[in-house]
Amino acid sequence: MSHELTIRTAGQNDLSSLLALYGQLHPDDETMSPVAASNNLAQFLRYPGSAIFLGLRDDAVVTTCTLVVIPNLTRGGTPYALIENVVTDGRHRQQGYGKAILKAAIAAAWDCGCYKVMLLTGSKNPATLRFYQDVGFEQSKTGFQARRIPPREA
Repeated sequence: MSHELTIRTAGQNDLSSLLALYGQLHPDDETMSPVAASNNLAQFLRYPGSAIFLGLRDDAVVTTCTLVVIPNLTRGGTPYALIENVVTDGRHRQQGYGKAILKAAIAAAWDCGCYKVMLLTGSKNPATLRFYQDVGFEQSKTGFQARRIPPREA
C-alpha cells in the first residue's frame, strides 16, 4: 500500500465516496437522497473556479475540502474564496493529508486570481487551530454567522 496522496477534483462518479466521508464530518445530519445529492453536485460544479478537492490513497477518498470562488465588485473585481467541509477520514489523520488538500485548494484559489481565501471553524481545540495556522491561515478577523441549523458540538 502506498502512503502517497493523489489530489484531484470531484465529479459525479465520486459522489458516494464523498458522502461517506461527509458522514464523518456531520454524523447526525439527515441523509440526502441520491437524486438530490447528484443535483446539488451538478449545480455546484457549474460555479466557475469552484471545486471539491479529493485526496486519494490507493484509489480511496481519504480527505476532502470544498473551494467556492466568489465574484466580487470590490478590490477591482478580484474574486475571493471560501473553504468549507474540510474532513479527513478518521483512519487517515495525522499523516499530512488534510494539510495537502488545503494547500491544493489555496493554490487553486490563487490560480483563479482570488485576493484572499477564508475559512471558518467552530472548533476551539488548540490542535485544530494550529492545523489551520500551519497551512497558512491566520486568525485575523471576527466572524459572525446567522444559522438556521444549530452548530455541531466542537
